[in-house]
Amino acid sequence: MIMMKKYTLLLTTLLAVISACQAPTTYSTDFQQKANNPEYLHAGIRRTVDIIRYDIFAPPIASRILAYSTIAGYEAMVPGFPEYRTLSGLLNDLPEAPQPEPGKEYCFPLAGVNAMLITSKALVFSEGEVEDLKEDIFDQFKAMNMPPEVYERSMKYGEMVAQHVITWSKKDNYAQTRSAPKFTIETKYPERWRPTPPMYADALEPHWDKIRPWVLDSASQFKCEPPVEFSTKKGSPFYKQAYEVYNIVNTLSPQDSATAWYWDDNPFAMEVSGHLSFARKKISPGGHWMLITSTACRDQKADIMRSAETYVRVACAITDAFISSWHEKYVSNLIRPESYINQYIDPNWVPLIQTPPFPEHTSGHSTVSAAAATALTLSFGEQVAFTDSTEVEFGIPPRTFSSFKAAAEEVGMSRLYGGIHYRQGNVAGLKNGDQIGTYVCEQLQLKKK
Repeated sequence: MIMMKKYTLLLTTLLAVISACQAPTTYSTDFQQKANNPEYLHAGIRRTVDIIRYDIFAPPIASRILAYSTIAGYEAMVPGFPEYRTLSGLLNDLPEAPQPEPGKEYCFPLAGVNAMLITSKALVFSEGEVEDLKEDIFDQFKAMNMPPEVYERSMKYGEMVAQHVITWSKKDNYAQTRSAPKFTIETKYPERWRPTPPMYADALEPHWDKIRPWVLDSASQFKCEPPVEFSTKKGSPFYKQAYEVYNIVNTLSPQDSATAWYWDDNPFAMEVSGHLSFARKKISPGGHWMLITSTACRDQKADIMRSAETYVRVACAITDAFISSWHEKYVSNLIRPESYINQYIDPNWVPLIQTPPFPEHTSGHSTVSAAAATALTLSFGEQVAFTDSTEVEFGIPPRTFSSFKAAAEEVGMSRLYGGIHYRQGNVAGLKNGDQIGTYVCEQLQLKKK
């Protein structure tokens, strides 16, 4: 009798297990809502910015990586958000992206995140860092308990769009500029740029204006205001503007010094102490503004698609601003304040922050900051206050600004405080960047009316 009861219990348990195994799995019905979380995009941007800093990409190259990554993410999501337009036909030479299968269910935020990270991985050196983030993010998507076929289909679609964007990226002339001739330093002309201490590095990216623009029709579409006419004569406008830099740096207040360091954003500064030298790596100017964009999207409670749209507009404004500024830099080929002051005013003078290795006019940081600030203003409004915490990891406290354009204007002044730009280089850069940001946003009207 006891054996019979044990047998019956065992059989009942076994049948229950078999029944459970055969029962259909119940999947979540709200995974689409959970997936519409912009934090997945923000995390991808943050990791890409950090990898760019770790890999020490020059600022123009960093902007290229961020632009292609954000474009891939947007294009992979847009089929799921019919109120938005594709970028095909709006960005130069971008063909129509692969389309999802009709009648099949997709999780388009998952496809977008996968596309963004695949593209980022293809353009950086530290691919393992991207993989680490992918594992973490995709574990979160799997935890939403979406049907396996939806998950796999969405991942595959994101990969298709990423490969589409990567193929497009290979036709932007970047590879050709890697083997272009070195920039010739014209020392016989006193107004020309020459390498500066402590690295005396070669000119950075002298052929960047040959890169295919994202939205502009050419590198010279927007003409920059020219630099002040060169002169070594005391009392001349050029001498006065150089002396202004000299005097400002020599009499900096602690607040102005802090402003210069806050916006330094030098990806690779060489520190020299006696016989020792070491590198100090910081976030690039474009990366800094992309993180400000993350902050703005969070503050404005932008959903995942509006965040993707904002990233694309800001990234394209930044990349085209770099192309425009770099075109002007190597056309005007103007001497930096450090070189001029050392030769004509004070041979022992040094700027507060390290002079970067390329010509002075226009200020690249001012140009891209104005372009980004204008794009953000056109996305979210004129008087949108925000607090930027980007520099906290470098021991610099957060700063609060009354608007995006107020932050860009502070960037321009920071280059004067740092001793690396004349006032006119900043003024011309801010004006040029504003023109570019406005034009990019006019062309990228992505949300249908």
